Amino acid sequence: MKIAVIGATGFVGSHLVTELANRGHQVTAIARNTAKLSPLKNVVAINGDINNPQQLAGTLKHHDAVISTFNPGWTNPNIYNDFLKGAKAIEQAVTDAGVKRFLVVGGAGSLYVDENTQLVDTEAFPKEIKAGAEAARDYLNEIKQNNVLDWTFFSPAIEMHQGTAGIRTGQYRTGFDTPVFNNQNRSILSVEDVAVVLTDEVEEPRHIRQRFTAAY
Repeated sequence: MKIAVIGATGFVGSHLVTELANRGHQVTAIARNTAKLSPLKNVVAINGDINNPQQLAGTLKHHDAVISTFNPGWTNPNIYNDFLKGAKAIEQAVTDAGVKRFLVVGGAGSLYVDENTQLVDTEAFPKEIKAGAEAARDYLNEIKQNNVLDWTFFSPAIEMHQGTAGIRTGQYRTGFDTPVFNNQNRSILSVEDVAVVLTDEVEEPRHIRQRFTAAY
């Protein structure tokens, strides 16, 4: 497949580009500064500006799928507005490009810890990432209204990190609107296995116009 990854130099995006390329897909890696990307077979790097949807749409044409790992930066003081603006611009560019399959990586904050409470609204949720998590939650509500694209919104595990040793297991369990917990009541997934989850979903779509999550 020919797949575009937006935010290709980020924490999730960089691992996703590697996973897709290693599986033989043709990857267009889009980022503000592609100089940070390591050279990889099957990967074409393109500098792109998400705030220019017309230009981005031109880049995205003739792709089989687009995966957005866009994040304006956790230390960005205007992260809430910038995230929503950027996410909507990307969605518009994908639509204008005529690409039907669109995957978005959001946060775990919009997962429900009980029937009425989302993780981002709990007292223990880290204040330093709250605004970004709220933006991702609000964008999920926005994209749910899109009946044109075959979109999927992915919420990683609560503890999404580079594993204890950067481990790629290729194994995970999935859920929908509530976190997936292990027998220690922890929701954990390495970033390497996040890339596996996303690549599996783009290869064999199972969550069209749905949000889903995954963990060990």
